[in-house]
Amino acid sequence: RNMEDTTGSNPQSLGFTEKLRSWLSWSWTYVCFIWFGMVLIMIYVLWSPLKLQETLTSASVFLNTLTPKFYVALTGTSSLISGLILIFEWWYFRKYGTSFIEQVSVSHLRPLLGGVESSSATGLFSSVNGEAEPRPKCKVWRNPLNLFRGAEYNRYTWVTGKEPLTYYDMNLSAQDHQTFFTGDTQQLRPEDAVMQKAWRERNPQARIRAAYQAIEMNHECAAAYVLLAEEEATTITEAERLFKKALSIAGKDINLLVYIKRRLAMCARKLGRIKEAVKMMRDLMKEFPLLGMLNIHENLLEALLELQAYADVQAVLAKYDDISLPKSATICYTSALLKARAVSDKFSPEAASRRGLSTAEMNAVEAIHRAVEFNPHVPKYLLEMKSLILPPEHILKRGDSEAVAYAFFHLQHWKRAEGALNLLHCTWEGTFRIIPYPLEKGHLFYPYPGCTETADRELLPSFHEVSVYPKKELPFFILFTAGLCSFTAMLAMLTHQFPELMGVFAKAVNLNLILNPKIINAGYYKNMSS
Repeated sequence: RNMEDTTGSNPQSLGFTEKLRSWLSWSWTYVCFIWFGMVLIMIYVLWSPLKLQETLTSASVFLNTLTPKFYVALTGTSSLISGLILIFEWWYFRKYGTSFIEQVSVSHLRPLLGGVESSSATGLFSSVNGEAEPRPKCKVWRNPLNLFRGAEYNRYTWVTGKEPLTYYDMNLSAQDHQTFFTGDTQQLRPEDAVMQKAWRERNPQARIRAAYQAIEMNHECAAAYVLLAEEEATTITEAERLFKKALSIAGKDINLLVYIKRRLAMCARKLGRIKEAVKMMRDLMKEFPLLGMLNIHENLLEALLELQAYADVQAVLAKYDDISLPKSATICYTSALLKARAVSDKFSPEAASRRGLSTAEMNAVEAIHRAVEFNPHVPKYLLEMKSLILPPEHILKRGDSEAVAYAFFHLQHWKRAEGALNLLHCTWEGTFRIIPYPLEKGHLFYPYPGCTETADRELLPSFHEVSVYPKKELPFFILFTAGLCSFTAMLAMLTHQFPELMGVFAKAVNLNLILNPKIINAGYYKNMSS
């Protein structure tokens, strides 16, 4: 699909280019065979005029006169040289993140051979200056768009037999509910004590029975209706009815009011009443402006994207995408989506490599790089290179859990913007060429926390393969030099320990496999006799 998008602008010229490239790659093997055959013919033709037989005979005599000391010195010297090269390559890689030999070949030799360097965006950002910034702690956040247990999570369990939520995730939710709904433990009513116990129950049926017990004690126990709406209701419509019942009896408890109104807005969004959901979210943000920690604006952004109200989305981003406010995948990737949407329908990598990036394209690529640096796990889900699962109830910012939660709700919005996924596919990996090595240094954000993988494994179910922060792999020349150094070091050690045996072995290899003096001498005496 992406290839069709990129070649749509000029299919004839690009089609000819692709055919030429495929023909060259197909014919390369045969060209090598032809070249090898021409070398053999040249050797055969020049065998007698250049007196190659006498040269090979004298070379064999020279090799027969070599002593074991020569082979000890040869293997020791080659081992030392390859070891020095390995040390230098490793130092260069640790400092600059690339192989020195590869860098020289790409920068200097490739242009001489007619190659053209691929267009990269290494100049889009300035390098990081100053001292290393402190690492942020791995704080777990409540998922702003978490699903309903009864109406959504349980349905997944019924169909697949798998548990989408981990015990660690549900335990965090239980703690949230205990502190959110019954924060003042000194004034607990009897039904509140029952609900405190209900949130801690591991068995869903035990939680539901406890909620009914609290309702029997007090028919106006709003927290009990909230639990029933979350866990007993098997449809969103039924959950909405229970939340409305809880709202009518919530009184002046601010925490309960905010929670219920937000879930009612999410019910309206899921039932297709998107404009109503947007109005409810805006009213909630105006009524309780100090509760920004709940990230209600992320619910609003997703609903506005569904309405394709991109101007309103930009207005929300202008308020919350501030340098002093904490970022999230929703903010960073939504900003990237808006900028990519402006240029993605006409974007072509081949055309961009010829003429360079325009200002709008440059802004879009910068936004994508910024988003990928904040959370590098998202693109594989958006590009459907990795399977999605149901999002957890808690997420770790910059982690795989946040990437799952974002892509689960926003993949459709990226698909709706023509060419946006193609632009993401062409540019997202360039982020890791921009970030200074090692990757933990960061570029636009704090250094990437090293504890995200451990926390994500506790938040995400066991059947999900947790995504790990991409690391730069060792270049081929470092691996090749390491293998060469190890091999020559082993030869040097064997030659030092068994010089006579290794000398005989070396002579046998040189004489039999390379020169084969019997054949040479037979051909020489045959020519003399004739």
